[in-house]
Amino acid sequence: MYRLNGKLPKVGIRATIDGRRRGVRESLEGQAMDMAKMVAKFIEENLKYPSGESVECYVFEETIGRVPEAARCEQKFKDNNVGVSLTVTPCWCYGTETIDCTPHIPKAIWGFNGTERPGAVYLAAAAAGHAQIGDPVFSIYGKHVQDGTDKEIPEDVKEKILKFVESGLAVALMKGKSYLSIGSVSMGIAGSIVNPDFFSDYLGMRNEYVDMVELKRRLDEEIYDVEEFKKAMEWTKIHCKEGEDCNNSYVQKSRNDKDKDWEIVVKMTIIMRDLMIGNKKLKGKGYLEEAEGHNAIAAGFQGQRQWTDYMPNGDFSEAILNSSFDWNGIREAFVVATENDSLNGVAMLFGHLLTGRAQIFSDVRTFWSAEAVKRVTGKELEGKAKNGLIHLINSGSSSLDGTGDQVDKDGNRVMKPFWEIKEEEVKKCLDSTKWCEADLGYFRGGGYSSQFLTKGEMPITMTRINLIKGLGPVLQIAEGYAVDIQKDIHDVLDRRTNFTWPTTWFAPNLTGKGAFTDVHTVMDTWGANHGAISYGHVGDKFITLASMLRIPVAMHNVSDEKIFRPKVWSSFGTLDKENADYRACENFGPIYGKIKR
Repeated sequence: MYRLNGKLPKVGIRATIDGRRRGVRESLEGQAMDMAKMVAKFIEENLKYPSGESVECYVFEETIGRVPEAARCEQKFKDNNVGVSLTVTPCWCYGTETIDCTPHIPKAIWGFNGTERPGAVYLAAAAAGHAQIGDPVFSIYGKHVQDGTDKEIPEDVKEKILKFVESGLAVALMKGKSYLSIGSVSMGIAGSIVNPDFFSDYLGMRNEYVDMVELKRRLDEEIYDVEEFKKAMEWTKIHCKEGEDCNNSYVQKSRNDKDKDWEIVVKMTIIMRDLMIGNKKLKGKGYLEEAEGHNAIAAGFQGQRQWTDYMPNGDFSEAILNSSFDWNGIREAFVVATENDSLNGVAMLFGHLLTGRAQIFSDVRTFWSAEAVKRVTGKELEGKAKNGLIHLINSGSSSLDGTGDQVDKDGNRVMKPFWEIKEEEVKKCLDSTKWCEADLGYFRGGGYSSQFLTKGEMPITMTRINLIKGLGPVLQIAEGYAVDIQKDIHDVLDRRTNFTWPTTWFAPNLTGKGAFTDVHTVMDTWGANHGAISYGHVGDKFITLASMLRIPVAMHNVSDEKIFRPKVWSSFGTLDKENADYRACENFGPIYGKIKR
């Protein structure tokens, strides 16, 4: 169920046509509209919104041969909340008279590859028109010639349609929503210096700010659903087992104080959720303003140090919110960044919107070479780990989906969209997680951090947004695997850092070039201390989305044949695509307007 204000954006389908009457147009009407309906059916049968509903398409009821019909379509798209525009045609059409000129909406054109009518000619002409007016369009053109009577969508066309629509819907879903900053800057972490120009110009989002004292007020004045709290505590006592207390015995908290902390962190979870999306039940308690929330599609919690020097930390709240389940059952994961790292939060948001799955937030903490592992353990790394590992570990917002206890029909470990998760998989995720008393040196106020080890092998993609003065945002991408290593190796390596936190051992895919020459170079090139982890090798989806937003990609290991960007990107160079991407993004500027520097 969609939990934010506003309606879910639709995918608008436009069928364009040769405008010449008295025979030409009339002969094409059925074919063009059938093509539009076929595409709409394909999209609706294969895609869901992250909230679980099937994606809805709106097919404009007329074919578009001239400007008046294009104008009527534009109005209909507005009336029907269309956020993504896909034009289809089997024939020649009048280029600039029929293109979609709606600003800020991602657009693509599928030009049918057939010899009876020149759909490819229109595709090229329309793409040139889009380039000339500065509104980049994605070009979809099948590799193989089809017959004019063909009612099938080729596989390569299907792949591009899905990639375009998934990324376009991510753009549309972010627009007008909020990033909620609970607190401010955490320990000098640059990503928690929330930049409103970036959010407004590149994402179309607003920024909302709540001081952490608001959590304290709601705790003290019981501004939460008391009945839900009772239910949540019962669930927590059953399913959230305490792990090892790493603190010296003389500073450990008493059992009574630990129990009080459990109550506080559960209440914090409810309150942080209410701050994001509101809670109608608060109206019955007289809290009309608090019941509204902040329409936040993502949030971050500062925590350190002003909160955590005094109160239990946000680790439990972040982990549970970012998971696909809680005491109310299986549901869509939230996006909550630890330490209010809004830039990692945005990378998590991208991953969630593109895949519908929960995300893992990690410190990109340590590179372990095979030689270093051998030195400290006497053991050899094997398999995908043989070239070295990156230790991904963070006390906060790693979703419990990241345990690797969900499986597909073939028995492979996966992280599923919530609508595919089974109750027994939820139980396994919870059983694989221990909740360790916080290190009181780090967190003087206490709290509970999740402790689990991600089970491999799972394909994963690590991403990160960085803001660079004079350049703007850049995206980094590293595809690879969450790998299993021998238990005795893990125990030695994990005990050298904070073993009470969740660990994912990451082996990036190496290409032998650039940042992916070796694992050390991947670590050394990464632009910040955090990374967002998505299930699957989905770097190509991130690249498509980034091009829509005009965010250049600073490093990636995605193969060229999977990369799908607007056609005009090739006008900025075809040999050095990374350089071309930078220059295209700079030329067209952020989708919602240039950043004011």
